[in-house]
Amino acid sequence: MLSAELLKKIQTFHFKTKRMANDLFAGQYVSAFKGQGMEFAEVREYQPGDDIRSIDWNVSARFGHPFVKVFHEEREQTVILMLDLSGSHLFGTRRRFKRELLAEVAGMLAFLAIRTNDKVGAILFSSKVERYIPPQKGVSHVWRLIREIFTYEPDDLKTNMEGAFSFLNKAVKRHAIVFLVSDCMDTGFDRSLRLTAKKHDLTVLRVADPAEDELPDVGLMSVKDPETGQVSLVNTSSKSLRRRYQLERTEQDAWLTDMFRRLNVDSTKLYTNGPVVEPLARLFDQRSKRQR
Repeated sequence: MLSAELLKKIQTFHFKTKRMANDLFAGQYVSAFKGQGMEFAEVREYQPGDDIRSIDWNVSARFGHPFVKVFHEEREQTVILMLDLSGSHLFGTRRRFKRELLAEVAGMLAFLAIRTNDKVGAILFSSKVERYIPPQKGVSHVWRLIREIFTYEPDDLKTNMEGAFSFLNKAVKRHAIVFLVSDCMDTGFDRSLRLTAKKHDLTVLRVADPAEDELPDVGLMSVKDPETGQVSLVNTSSKSLRRRYQLERTEQDAWLTDMFRRLNVDSTKLYTNGPVVEPLARLFDQRSKRQR
């Protein structure tokens, strides 16, 4: 049973993300992620300017004047949210934790999917796939998904993105729109990411906190790895240590950015102290312009 406080928090979050996924934003989503084909809708009388290749000759012969076939985009698609619940997301120094930002992004994407009649499912993972929620439609399904994100406590706090991608590619047989929401603090997943990008329409949404980009100079600091539990005493006054830390972060960012570019994977970075709608709207808009 959920506590009254947690239930109220989930309800507030539910209405917030539903409001954020407004008609304008939903339109951008539709433009960015088009259907995979066209389906026949009806025939109508030929009008000047119609493509003669769309003429239905059988119907035209029957009525003695030209009719054309009308096709509509096959809109219904499957959306899969890959949500990283590893320990590194239990961190945040501005406004909210990364796990809360992840939940906000996931909730909004889920509402965007159902508003456009898409199915939406989720893979919750850490060092293993913790839970798989098969794709379905409907607000009640999104409510269940949001509740799971808020309440699920992973069995492990480590990360294995390679395993999560492998599970996705086995469990979801048909082409899907896949959103990976993660801080991507892992290595060795480039091969499985490449296979996923070939099979599915993959977008990576990286969640981050400003404090992760630069080690502050605050003297001796006790640091705990949220995934392993290891505690270390770090002298942040050391300039060489801060430089090494920043260099490693820069190299990791460069590696990810280059890999996503080579594989034609759309990506953006979302910060715990920043907005969600605007960066996603820009990403969808850029994608729509490329497809015109």
